[in-house]
Amino acid sequence: MNTIDILPAAVPDIVALALAEDLGGRGDVTGQATIPADEIARFELRARKPGVLAGRAAAAEAFAQVDARIDVDWRVADGMKLAAGDCIATLSGPARAILTAERTALNFLGRLSGIATLTRAYVDAVAGTGARIAHTRKTTPGLRALELAAVAAGGGASHRFGLDDAVLIKDNHVAVCGGVGEALARARDFAGHMTRISIEIDTLDQLDDALHGGADCILLDNFSLADMRSAVERIAGSSVVLEASGGVNLETVGDIAETGVHVISVGAITHSAPNLDLGLDDG
Repeated sequence: MNTIDILPAAVPDIVALALAEDLGGRGDVTGQATIPADEIARFELRARKPGVLAGRAAAAEAFAQVDARIDVDWRVADGMKLAAGDCIATLSGPARAILTAERTALNFLGRLSGIATLTRAYVDAVAGTGARIAHTRKTTPGLRALELAAVAAGGGASHRFGLDDAVLIKDNHVAVCGGVGEALARARDFAGHMTRISIEIDTLDQLDDALHGGADCILLDNFSLADMRSAVERIAGSSVVLEASGGVNLETVGDIAETGVHVISVGAITHSAPNLDLGLDDG
């Protein structure tokens, strides 16, 4: 499933939930108490740290849902690099409404730009190797569409979006089935010839069973670099995709990529990305 395709449909509901959480039953009582309803203001959204922008759609939706009269003039597109101090957008319109939406918009932008920034760091670390950096399903519940779009903005590759769009046989599936061969046989009988099937293996001893069972993709879970290289040699000339996962960080990802694996999946780019520091200043 293409995350970009589903993103526009997902954004309004996600943003509405976030605004409801912030506004409660009475709305922004601080704004109501201090700012006249007809006060007009201009603000600038700026980067306070370098990074990669993501999350424009959610931020724009937050301002629009609070007050459609807020004008957001974007200066930077998702996926573009930011330097500290860069102006990302200017906002003009009802001051109270802009400040009401500010934190929700910044929460989305900071979180998603943080993911894009960390993803770009991994992508840069494997540049020239041919390996792709892919996401996992280790995402914030309810925010997957936004977070995976942020991975794409950072240059990351798509993996499966959810449980319903690809067959990925994990170690616990293998254990319940009694082995790699049996798990693949059951999956192939269920899925048919049009569906690609991936299986996770823990040792080189399982590689032959995965190949004989007709796996389209084989996930090498926590393999040593030497075993990864052996796996790459053994699938040479085939159409099998090798994916490495486990023990991946910015210090190890380059060496993993050099083994010749095709894909490196990194849970950290979504579950451990720090927020990018952005702020809204009086313009």
